[in-house]
Amino acid sequence: MPSIAILIFPGVQALDVSGPLDVFAEANGFLPPERQYAIEVLGTQEGLLRSSNGLCLAADRHYAQANDAYDLLLVAGGPGLPAQPIDAALSAWLAQAAGRAGRYGSSCNGAFLLGHAGLLGGKKVATHWNDAAALAARFPLAQVDADSIYVHDGKLVSSAGVTAGIDLALSLLAEAGGVGGAQLALQVARRLVVYTQRQGGQSQFSPHLTPVLDVASPVAQAQQYVLAHLGEALDVETLAQLVAMSPRNFARVFARELGVTPARFIESARLDAARALLAASDAPLKTIAWRCGFGTADQLRAVFLRRLGVSARQYRQHFSSHPGA
Repeated sequence: MPSIAILIFPGVQALDVSGPLDVFAEANGFLPPERQYAIEVLGTQEGLLRSSNGLCLAADRHYAQANDAYDLLLVAGGPGLPAQPIDAALSAWLAQAAGRAGRYGSSCNGAFLLGHAGLLGGKKVATHWNDAAALAARFPLAQVDADSIYVHDGKLVSSAGVTAGIDLALSLLAEAGGVGGAQLALQVARRLVVYTQRQGGQSQFSPHLTPVLDVASPVAQAQQYVLAHLGEALDVETLAQLVAMSPRNFARVFARELGVTPARFIESARLDAARALLAASDAPLKTIAWRCGFGTADQLRAVFLRRLGVSARQYRQHFSSHPGA
């Protein structure tokens, strides 16, 4: 029987735990006894552990009592996890347990615990978009993917925020099941009423714009101009002239201070404005494209597909609050 363990702690996100476990538990209903998953929950403390939503969870045993070679070892995430101090004993155990495991990984920002255990160096890893920058700064040797719903990198598997743990578990089902794996994942997805593979990445949920800098800086002045003139022609030359700098020097300073090129910032600003209009209005795509500086509806669609993995129309269907949209 393939064995799965998930590590929980006080303040854990309940969906990071129940989502993946429900996938494997539902799979057991379609599998013969000898192929069913043996599931275990490990705790960082004895007794009941209260999750971030107030639900109390009971681990099967303390992690220190587990010396098994699990087929899959997952670490759940939690809202307060990035700020928690390093637990040296837990990190040492995780490093050893991951070495014994067939695969190891994390849901949401559980990746921070893997990082403390030295398990992210040189690895591509997903996490919640809101924690991606902090994870990259804390563990610079990790290749943090802020867009993917889930990532497989050798023995390491990881998922984006909260419900993405379900996507990760379904992908593991499909991969582990051989020829029938995809069908098994589909059966489980139907039971859980979710997609086997959702469209787009988590960028469609996250903001793109870099925060505006000190208003006195030339780069901040250029940012404000872009935000106020999205429907006009915008390029490096125009912005450089606005702040009395050469185009080459302006582009260099802009990229240094914001970490993105002027062209990328302009496109992100237009994309965010289009997302807001798609969600809040029923204006035609060609109107939104013109207002936001994309020119045509075709260009708007192309940018949405390239940056978010979904079309502008699909984005509206997912996020619109307008009853007539």
